[in-house]
Amino acid sequence: MDLRLIHGAAYGQSWFGNWGYQFGRGSFGVTQQMYQKSLEALQNIPLCILAHHIGTSNMEIPILFSRYQTLSSRSLLTLGDLLRFMLDLKHRLPKESALNTYNPGILVENSCRWSPKRIEMAARVIVESLKKAKIRWVSRQEVRDAARAYVGDTGLLDFVLKSLGNHVVGKYLVRRCLNPVTKVLEYCLEDISNTLTNQEEFVINDSKLKTRYKISRVQLMNDMCYIYRHILRGQTKEMDRTIMSSISLASRIVLDTKYFVKDYGAEMFSKYESETEEKSKLYCTVTIQDKGEIYVHGEGEKKFITAPYETIMLRNNATFDELIEEVEKNFKEIYWGLKSFMIGSIMNINPNGFDQVFRVTKSGSKLVFQGKLGDMGMNRESIYESGSRQRFFVDCGCGAKDDDGERMVACDICEVWQHTRCLKIPNNEEIPNIYVCSRCEQDILVLPALP
Repeated sequence: MDLRLIHGAAYGQSWFGNWGYQFGRGSFGVTQQMYQKSLEALQNIPLCILAHHIGTSNMEIPILFSRYQTLSSRSLLTLGDLLRFMLDLKHRLPKESALNTYNPGILVENSCRWSPKRIEMAARVIVESLKKAKIRWVSRQEVRDAARAYVGDTGLLDFVLKSLGNHVVGKYLVRRCLNPVTKVLEYCLEDISNTLTNQEEFVINDSKLKTRYKISRVQLMNDMCYIYRHILRGQTKEMDRTIMSSISLASRIVLDTKYFVKDYGAEMFSKYESETEEKSKLYCTVTIQDKGEIYVHGEGEKKFITAPYETIMLRNNATFDELIEEVEKNFKEIYWGLKSFMIGSIMNINPNGFDQVFRVTKSGSKLVFQGKLGDMGMNRESIYESGSRQRFFVDCGCGAKDDDGERMVACDICEVWQHTRCLKIPNNEEIPNIYVCSRCEQDILVLPALP
């Protein structure tokens, strides 16, 4: 669910927006305007400002920024630009891999005084030294001292250590970072053998040193998690307090928006629903007879409950039996009340099960499937998981006036409900057995003493 924040800062909408879901309601009094303003604020944070305030004490952030700015074919100026590029890049990288060759991760210039073989040997020694430390960060001097037992040329070691930061060597990623406390360069090893295979290579042209960056999915995800923890969630103490509080507030508002709805009337369909040469789409819904409701007009005709239309993607040569199976599966997954639903017929057409769908109806058509529930009849409230009607009064300091699903506590005097978070009651603490709100406390204080 936290991807709501990453995706929102990248694209200006929730991840669920890919399927047409938009802001429905926010928790803790969050309004749609607050939600949109927060997304815009996060999107438009300049990377240069973040690097300026963090880079002096945490070199990992500027290194991370420069890594993806170099890989991108266009300028990455804001946090939104960076996250959008990272998410797009993630879809292009291979998921799994098997490394068959040992690559030192360094491109050697012709003018280099060491041969590629000696550089590869030194890289192997350094990696073996880091492997002994497992996942612990090791200072540059410690790595250099351990490698000197096998490589006597200190100039070669210094050259390789300088060139190896955040590079893939064999099946390992050598990570490098400046310790913010000791101001010393440190190295750490990350095994990426299970996630790296025939991956794309991005070449950086540098007049001083040509270096080949190999970005794996695991490194990209780690970098994204680093941005999430140290920037979006405002956990970096070195940041300017004003910037940190602004980012923290905007992130909190986005994360407090958990309820999204789809406007079926506008028929806003996802970009992933576009037709391909192999598949076409149909808009399908199901209807069942509601045994609990009868029209007040007519001759006692039973009322039918119809769900909103859903998009069904089918192979162009799919049969009606396959369509019925897909529709049943789709609606059973969406509606708890339709777990036992079975389709009986299709309104307006009466095909055979082995007939091909798109020879009978065209792509983009709307179909209504009639059916019944396998166990007992359901009324409208049973199909949609809307819960019971609110029977209590909410008036919280954050502005909430109704139940938004967050943890609340009721005053034992006025019986008004408020969020425990707004009352500074930690989630890991139990709700008090007896609670009196501040307003009732004030009323008690001003009451005259009883005789």
